[in-house]
Amino acid sequence: MPYVDVPDARIYYELHGPPAGSAETIVFAHGLGGNHLSWWQQVPHFRDRFTCLVFDHRGFARSTEHAGGPGAAAFADDLRLLLDATGVDVATLVAQSMGGWTCLRFALRWPERVRRLVLCDTHGGLASDEIERAWSLVRRGEPPPPDVHPAAGARMLREQPALDFLYREIDALTPLTVEQRLKTMHAAGATPLADAAALRVPVQFIWGEEDIVIPPAVLDIVAPRIEGARVARVPEAGHSVYFERAAAFNAIVDAFIAET
Repeated sequence: MPYVDVPDARIYYELHGPPAGSAETIVFAHGLGGNHLSWWQQVPHFRDRFTCLVFDHRGFARSTEHAGGPGAAAFADDLRLLLDATGVDVATLVAQSMGGWTCLRFALRWPERVRRLVLCDTHGGLASDEIERAWSLVRRGEPPPPDVHPAAGARMLREQPALDFLYREIDALTPLTVEQRLKTMHAAGATPLADAAALRVPVQFIWGEEDIVIPPAVLDIVAPRIEGARVARVPEAGHSVYFERAAAFNAIVDAFIAET
């Protein structure tokens, strides 16, 4: 199985489609409840035209991290080392939720290596008082019922129970508890909202209108701060548009690539 050794961790990855360097590359960065398998509806769609790189963040699924490692603080560095090891110079980055922390920070630090950036149900860890107020409304609201996975949502459970089951099974491949995962992610710290203005790559936001994890109100704050950012709101979808409404998600990404 392919791994890349990085400081304090070992990163599992897979390459699908044309060999790296012979076609454009799309890198898919999963969220808190996912891993490389989360993109099972994207890789078959894109692999005939693009090199598709999927991986597990350190500590998730097949990737490991040494005790006391830096967690998400190293995510962007891990991605850089992964691209170096696989011979990928420039890539389109597609990020879901927590993966946005990885890819936004990567794009700010190494913009010359990013062709495009897709942020799905994520603000990439950007922080401001306004964002905190918008997010606090979710925290003060009623929690979802115990049988509803927040990242899957009540609609997926109700309308697509097999898909909901698969989401939970993929999630369960990571041995960390929710609290441990959040601790890992929070180690990344925040990126000031003002820094978003420095992005110089094409950006596409994709957001589920029923997202109960990162509310669409956050999108309304963040998107105007990024020059030229595109916004696609997907109805009847929660926090995992790529999983719940894959056809719509893939079509948005296809159009974004074709037009940029």
